[in-house]
Amino acid sequence: MTTTARRTVEAFLTGFRLKDVEAAMSTVADNAVVTVFPLKVRDGGKDVVSTLLRDVVTAFPDLLVTVKNVIEVGAVVVAEFKIEGTQAADFLDAINQEKHLDLDTAWRFTVEDDRIAGIEAYWCQNQLYRRLAVKRQDHVTIV
Repeated sequence: MTTTARRTVEAFLTGFRLKDVEAAMSTVADNAVVTVFPLKVRDGGKDVVSTLLRDVVTAFPDLLVTVKNVIEVGAVVVAEFKIEGTQAADFLDAINQEKHLDLDTAWRFTVEDDRIAGIEAYWCQNQLYRRLAVKRQDHVTIV
């Protein structure tokens, strides 16, 4: 049996997978608290995840999101998924070199009243930089 929390998160992931940022964001509460650990964003708002999703779908027009695992414990849902695509625009300060990205991620969602009230996103920033051929981590763009 699928619970409301899991369905809410799956709707978010489906929107993201279909590159429909509006559909994904329609599942997120206006007062959601968002933390993106690799970007050092703590207690951000809904706009943080909206911008991140828009940046991903813009930078990787052939985006493929593969959900590996969804674990639910009450109102908390953890989703492990891979983001893949070929870079077509600058992304997180890494200039476009048309490199292929495959990035393993894990996101923790808290669901309240059928809406995502909290998101904590994790991925290895070093893996992202390696895939996008960033040579120096103190300067994320190559000049």
